[in-house]
Amino acid sequence: MTDILSKVPVKVSIVLGKAKMTAGQLLNMEEGSIVELDKKVDEEVDIYVNDSLVAKGEIVEKDNQLAVVLTEIITD
Repeated sequence: MTDILSKVPVKVSIVLGKAKMTAGQLLNMEEGSIVELDKKVDEEVDIYVNDSLVAKGEIVEKDNQLAVVLTEIITD
């Protein structure tokens, strides 16, 4: 059974933050534009699997790339 499940694709999303802007602001963006998010650097990020919140984590740098360390598994 584990073999079968290990091949099922799932969508994993890490939410770094959110921003609100008008369509006009979005259309005026260009390369190098900055979008300010509602989260601070040290805040936890939400981790979703197939659009369901499953964990919390923190962003770290590993080998010059961003990664996520799980800090809490949501059991509700």
